[in-house]
Amino acid sequence: MVSSRESLRAWLRLSLTPGVGNVTARTLLQSFGLPEAIFERSATDLQALVSVAVSQQLCAVPQALEDALETTWAWLQAQDSFGKRLLTLADADYPSSLMLTPDPPCLLYVLGQTQHLSWLSPAPFKAPQAVAVVGSRNPTPQGRINAKDFAHTLAQAGLTVVSGLALGVDAAAHQGALDGGSAANPLHTVAVVGTGLDRVYPQQNHTLAMRIAAKGLLISEYPLNTPPHSSNFPQRNRLIAGLSQGCLVVEAATRSGSLITARQTLDMGKEVFAIPGSIHTTVAKGCHDLIKQGAKLVDCAQDILEELKDLPDAPWNGASSTPSLEASLESQSRKAQDGPQSLNVLDHLGQDPVGLDELQLRSGLPTAQLQAELFQLELKGSLGRLPGGLYQQLKRRS
Repeated sequence: MVSSRESLRAWLRLSLTPGVGNVTARTLLQSFGLPEAIFERSATDLQALVSVAVSQQLCAVPQALEDALETTWAWLQAQDSFGKRLLTLADADYPSSLMLTPDPPCLLYVLGQTQHLSWLSPAPFKAPQAVAVVGSRNPTPQGRINAKDFAHTLAQAGLTVVSGLALGVDAAAHQGALDGGSAANPLHTVAVVGTGLDRVYPQQNHTLAMRIAAKGLLISEYPLNTPPHSSNFPQRNRLIAGLSQGCLVVEAATRSGSLITARQTLDMGKEVFAIPGSIHTTVAKGCHDLIKQGAKLVDCAQDILEELKDLPDAPWNGASSTPSLEASLESQSRKAQDGPQSLNVLDHLGQDPVGLDELQLRSGLPTAQLQAELFQLELKGSLGRLPGGLYQQLKRRS
């Protein structure tokens, strides 16, 4: 536990030493004890566990150490609206679900409702009461809605929704969890980020990050002042998987960081869920591949809730408030809200993306009238516009 400035200095020194990754650090800690004891050892003693080069690095003080110490100590001592913690592998509040993963970080920076960290440390032999929701940074309009609605229902059931604060599906999942979170769970959502916690990336999600800190946690394994290096984001995905009982992939291309999270979830023996999409949408292909490989196809949040075990006590009666994707057409509601001509257009639109020319052939409407109807439906949220001049029907929350 970081109980003093000297203790913080020792942990930071260990984490900043070149050549010492998480595996090497754990080996040293298991053999010599806390970091202070490691740095009291001679190079000869250290060489029983590490190479000559690494032992020499351990005997030298990293150049960045003093600046990191000043920055981190000031961050921890600053008084503001949110709790701040630097968790070490020796800390009792370190998430036990991460301790069971192959590569737990030596240090975790945490911002937000830190008094509820125990929620991430389930009792022995219990699964973490959290679900990862991940997907494309450039989802379809329907994908964004699905992410938000699924996360809303999962949070209502008392589960923590874990994601990565990226644009697109991640942001929608965090928003849905914040809106749906219940009193049964004090951590509505957790964002695992790929930068230092003294900055928000992407900047567009700054307001969202503050909302998360007020109702959940932001977590990073990276020191303060760490910029958004591209290599950090695939690396942090293992933490998203480790903190969760299962992983829902909303939309993903065939080469996607979300698929990395899904594979890591599978490697940990946990459940992977995937929402199917149109065969004409590239961001659905990754989900289809996962389903072919054995991921559970889901079309409503209830599918996930029924699959997971050890759910928390929550005001959930077994019926999902998120309807199936087919039921979400809400045709009767649209008859009243959109009028007869709009209903005709939506009927011809179907479920798959379709272009203007094809839609005109199906509906028989003049181009100008069809475009006017499509524009009105887009304003009402009944359809979304996709790249390539395509349109797709959207479900709407009741």
